[in-house]
Amino acid sequence: MSERTVYLDHAATTPLDPRVLEAMLPYLTEHYGNPSSMHRLGRAALQALDDAREQVALILGCSRREVIFTGGGSESINLALKGAALARRMAGAHGHLIVSAIEHHAVLHAAEYLQQHHGFEVTLLPVDERGLVRPDDLRAALRPDTALVSVMYANNEIGTIQPIAELGAICREAGAPLHTDAVQAAGALPLDVETLKVDYLSLTAHKFHGPKGVGLLYARRGAPLLPQINGGAQERRRRAGTENVAGIVGLAAALTLAEERRPTSAEQVRALRERLVDGVLAAVPDSWLNGDRVRRLPGNANLGFAGLEGESLLLLLDQAGICASSGSACTSGSLEPSHVLLALGLAPEAANGSVRFSLGHSITEADITYVLETLPPLVARLRAVAAQGAEREPVAA
Repeated sequence: MSERTVYLDHAATTPLDPRVLEAMLPYLTEHYGNPSSMHRLGRAALQALDDAREQVALILGCSRREVIFTGGGSESINLALKGAALARRMAGAHGHLIVSAIEHHAVLHAAEYLQQHHGFEVTLLPVDERGLVRPDDLRAALRPDTALVSVMYANNEIGTIQPIAELGAICREAGAPLHTDAVQAAGALPLDVETLKVDYLSLTAHKFHGPKGVGLLYARRGAPLLPQINGGAQERRRRAGTENVAGIVGLAAALTLAEERRPTSAEQVRALRERLVDGVLAAVPDSWLNGDRVRRLPGNANLGFAGLEGESLLLLLDQAGICASSGSACTSGSLEPSHVLLALGLAPEAANGSVRFSLGHSITEADITYVLETLPPLVARLRAVAAQGAEREPVAA
C-alpha cells in the first residue's frame, strides 16, 4: 500500500477548506442559538443566516428571498421536482415531466416517484454520443401539460456541460419551468440564474470544499413550489426544520471562495486534465475518453479501457495511493453498468471498463506524472490476467 495519496475523486466530495471551517466554528460553539429564537443568541444566529443568504444571492444573481437552504443536493433536487410538479398539478392539469437520460439518480428516482405515486407521465430526453441534449429534442418533447423540465448543468460522471441557457429559452417560450442540477458546476462554471434562464437550481456545499449535509435550492420568485418537509415556518414556509446555521455559513463561505478562485483555477485544472487524458490515451492501447472533449467540466476525465473491469482497476489504483471512482458515488457498489454511459451508446462491457478521474485545484503536475507512471502498467497487468483466464476457459462440447 502506497503512503502517497493522489485524490482524483473531487466529483464525489471535496476536502473542507480550512477557511470555511474557521468561518463555521463560532456557530458550533459560542453562537449556538436557534435563529427562530428572539433572544440575543437567536438574533445572532439569524443575522448569520441572513448574511449567508445574501452572499449566496449575490453569486447566483438573484434575490435573497429566492434562496432556500436544505440538507444537501438530493433534498434540493427532490424539493424542486416534487415541489414544482405537485404545485403545478394543484394549479391545473399538468401531468407531464421531462428529464434527461443522464440525470443523477436523485432526479431520476424523484421523477419515478411522481410517476408511480402521482400518475405523472415522464419523458426521458435522449443525449447524443457525447452526452449532450439536443435542443430540438427538447422542443419536440414539450407539451401543454409539461409541469417541469430537469436537465443537469454538468454531468457528474462524464462532465458534459449542457447548453442550459438555450434549453431555458426554449422552456420559457413553451411556458414550462426548468430545473437544473448544478451540483457539479460550482467553482467551475458561472452560476448566474438569469443568464442560465432557469427557474430552479440545486447546489450542495461538499462539492466545492464546504461541509457535508447542507445545500440550497434557488426557486425563482413566483415559481410554484409545494413544501416537502412540513413543520415550522422556516425558509419562508418552504422547508421546515431548524436551520443548520454553521453548515449554511460554511456553504456561503465555500461558494464565495469557489467563485473567487474560478477564473484561474478552472484553467489550471483544465490544463492538468488535458495532460492526464493525452498521456493515458497515448500510453494505453484501446483506451478512450467518454463524453465531449471540449464541453466538459475542467476537472473531469472519464476514461474507458477495453478488456478489463473498472472496479478491479480502482482497487489497484487505491493500493498505489490513487483515489478515483467508477462513476457516481451514490451508486457505489452497484454491479449495473452506468446508465449515463449506456445512454451514450456504449456497450455494457465498455461501460464497466470505465473509470472517472476528477481533479481539484490542489492537484499538481507531480500528481499527474505519478498517475501516468502508475496507471498503464496496472491496465496491462489486468489485461494479462484476463487473457490468462480466457485461455483456461473450457471449450464447450
